[in-house]
Amino acid sequence: MATNTGRPKISEKTEKPKDTKYVLRRLWKYFYHYKWMLALAIILTIASNLFALLGPMLSGYAIDAIQPGKGLVVFQKVFYYAGWMIVFYIISSILSYILSILMIHLSQKIVRKMREDVFTKLVDLPVGYFDRNQAGDIISRISYDIDTVNTSLSTDVVQIFASVIAVVGSLIMMIVISPQLVLVMLVTIPLSIFYTRYMSKKVRPLFRRRSSKLGELNGFVEEMVSGQKTIKAYAAENSIMKRFDRLNEETVEAYYKAEYYGSMTGPTVNFINNLSLSLITVFGAILYLYGQMTLGNISSFVQYSRKFSGPINEAANIISELQSAAAAAERVFKLMDEQPEPADKEDAEELSEVKGDVIVQEVSFGYLPEKTIIKKLYLHAKPGSLTAIVGPTGAGKTTIINLLMRFYEVWEGNIFVDGKETRDLTRKSIRKAYAMVLQDTWMFQGTIFENIAYGKENATMEEVVAAAKMTGMHSYIKRLPQGYDTIVNEDGLNISKGQKQLLTIARAMLLEAKMLILDEATSNVDTRTEIKIQKAMRKLMEEKTCFVIAHRLSTIQGADNILVVDQGNVVEQGNHKELMGKQGFYYRLYNSQFE
Repeated sequence: MATNTGRPKISEKTEKPKDTKYVLRRLWKYFYHYKWMLALAIILTIASNLFALLGPMLSGYAIDAIQPGKGLVVFQKVFYYAGWMIVFYIISSILSYILSILMIHLSQKIVRKMREDVFTKLVDLPVGYFDRNQAGDIISRISYDIDTVNTSLSTDVVQIFASVIAVVGSLIMMIVISPQLVLVMLVTIPLSIFYTRYMSKKVRPLFRRRSSKLGELNGFVEEMVSGQKTIKAYAAENSIMKRFDRLNEETVEAYYKAEYYGSMTGPTVNFINNLSLSLITVFGAILYLYGQMTLGNISSFVQYSRKFSGPINEAANIISELQSAAAAAERVFKLMDEQPEPADKEDAEELSEVKGDVIVQEVSFGYLPEKTIIKKLYLHAKPGSLTAIVGPTGAGKTTIINLLMRFYEVWEGNIFVDGKETRDLTRKSIRKAYAMVLQDTWMFQGTIFENIAYGKENATMEEVVAAAKMTGMHSYIKRLPQGYDTIVNEDGLNISKGQKQLLTIARAMLLEAKMLILDEATSNVDTRTEIKIQKAMRKLMEEKTCFVIAHRLSTIQGADNILVVDQGNVVEQGNHKELMGKQGFYYRLYNSQFE
């Protein structure tokens, strides 16, 4: 694959302004997908809160049934209102329980759909996206960030909606009981609102930075875990630990700042609400002394004021979770909004009946606009020919393969397959025309049979066995306890690198492709195994157009055409004998391997 050039630091994402409306709009699309469940949740939320709002009013009626003086208690009214209070609170609790279960199901459906959309997007993204972004950060978005959204959807969203109903309902009841006391609350309500909005703006970027730092840490850990053998081989544990400690410290600091400022909001708003309660009590007592309110009215008003201020306080307390969920959702949606691999032309043809005649004509390309890697490349690979691409590291060898496979589009020039410009063909048909064996082998968790048969749909056991025999793996596989049904771990960790390479070569042999790409395919095997592979490869290469990236020049002496690449330029081209006769760049490169 292409080298990762110009990858932006993940922490730079924190500089981008967060668009709350954008996040809410995208989340609404998922809610709307399950609109009937959402409608039921809204009805349950309204009903549960309305039943709960009747409690303080009934409590006031019960208190007013108790008159000052000995024996002036109308127990019948007290028990009547108390009984209805119990009934309404029980109904409210049952509805709240049903609502909680419903929201868990709803959030799980939304998260499942979101994960499905993210994974579908990952499949559609061009190779360049994965070259620019750490695998750990991508995994963090599809796991941690979506889990954060899930937690918020299942609890915080319901809590906020219930809070709105409670606040509006309590305000109406307080106005009905005593407009004068509502005016007293107007002193503290704006203070709570302005403070909450101020803290919301302050906390939002902190949670965005927290998510980004976690993604950066995950990316580093993923790289270090996959490279443990190299780290130990170079005794680099101390330097790696220092880098981890630095990233870990930055992540902890980001977490601390987000949680610290997020947790400040709740206690402060709670203090403002308690101040409001004190003012209500004082002025309520004055109104009672003047006969403008009953004790039941004061009790009901105080309870409604708590129901009014309580949700505001709760909203302030969960603001950190909401900010975290919004930041996480934004990261997920930003991934979804990445540009997919460009669509094929509307009139793009399917590449069929492939002969394997490939012409690369005056092609120029670079991964960054300011840096050209391939410059005016010309190549003609005739059907059934073997083209070897050689050169020093970073010369552009793998880039040529990327362009042949249309992992990237050329800047200038054209690539033709059987006389057809590749941009006039579908990507799928071009890639299906090639069998490919990379230096970095890839195995998935499944049986050996499934790994070999990966590239060919409905492959039979006979075909898989034939491919394994060609690589000399059949006898080894048969000695395994489960034979071809033996499970290979992720990344093939329970088999050697050489055996893993042989399995990927067998996978390529199974394809009925007319063109073959080998990217240093024998780099992970010993000399004895390499001889077996080369023998099988010669059989595989028959009547196929082959492109081989090779560092060991002794393996490509029989190539029809050797492309010598240096700094993006084809400095020499010809067969081994012709190039050795020139005593130029290839001659020096060849002799340097035998000094």
